[in-house]
Amino acid sequence: MGKLQVYGIGNVLIDIVSSATDSDLAELGLDKGIMKLVEGEERDRIVEYTSSHNSEYHCGGSAPNTVITLAQLGIDAALSGKIGDDDFGERYENQLTEHGITSFLTRDEGNTGSSIILVSPDSERTMNTSLENNQKYCRDDIQPESIRAADYLYFTGYMWDTDNQKKALLKAISIAEEAGTTIVFDVADPFAVKRSEGEFCRLIEKHFDIVLANAEEARLMFGNDDLEYCSNRLADICEIAVVKNGSCGSVVKSDGESFDIPVYKVNAIDTTGAGDIYAAGFIYGLCSGLGLEESGIIASRLAAGIVGQIGAQFSMDRLEE
Repeated sequence: MGKLQVYGIGNVLIDIVSSATDSDLAELGLDKGIMKLVEGEERDRIVEYTSSHNSEYHCGGSAPNTVITLAQLGIDAALSGKIGDDDFGERYENQLTEHGITSFLTRDEGNTGSSIILVSPDSERTMNTSLENNQKYCRDDIQPESIRAADYLYFTGYMWDTDNQKKALLKAISIAEEAGTTIVFDVADPFAVKRSEGEFCRLIEKHFDIVLANAEEARLMFGNDDLEYCSNRLADICEIAVVKNGSCGSVVKSDGESFDIPVYKVNAIDTTGAGDIYAAGFIYGLCSGLGLEESGIIASRLAAGIVGQIGAQFSMDRLEE
């Protein structure tokens, strides 16, 4: 490993992919094709089901998807998060190491977060997410020296959840600011915008250098349906603003300049993780010394590639294409 380029903080979710018939879903009490949060006995019951079927296990989570893609692109990256004292946590950490990522995962009693994806014979996916130990992430889980050493600190709105998670992020932000580490924030979740009650805008204006948001998130942050207005407002309060608008492409704004980034047409199969991979492409471009427009084009190309397949991460063969 060379100099640390990206220090990511995120919710650690092991993706458990298993097959399930309609009758299996009914027996588990799950509505087909729905994504929901599960916990306690319901979570345990679904995990037990997957353990008796042929299941695949992959590192998942929004920021982890971004960090893994950066590592695949040759960027020296680290991931900070909270896992449980269970087999899933050990499996997750081992896979991170295989990806060449520096693991700053900390363990605590309890379960590692999971996203259980049950695939029906007709390919419909029923998703069950359990945050578990992610919500215990706290100030003590931060590695100050590594943040100081990194070029970029990266995190998403999903982490703005429990009070201890917020305090941990504020500590990381303060360390990054003092050290001159560039702070990159991906809003990532419209519900996080609603929960923040205007706090995101205040944080962006005071602390964040680069902000990525999709159209819905930008409109929610600024309370206006006019996307051009919202993208300009975002650019007014941070150094680099990136606003993604699905099939209409994206725009990158900074210091009075504006770059319209085209979308690359593909047969969309699965949009899971498109925003995570866009962020990876954009940060990769910046790490490589490319300009904002070039970085946006790379981001758009990678995002198009990921929606043309099942899953939120590339195989190395697919990435090389």
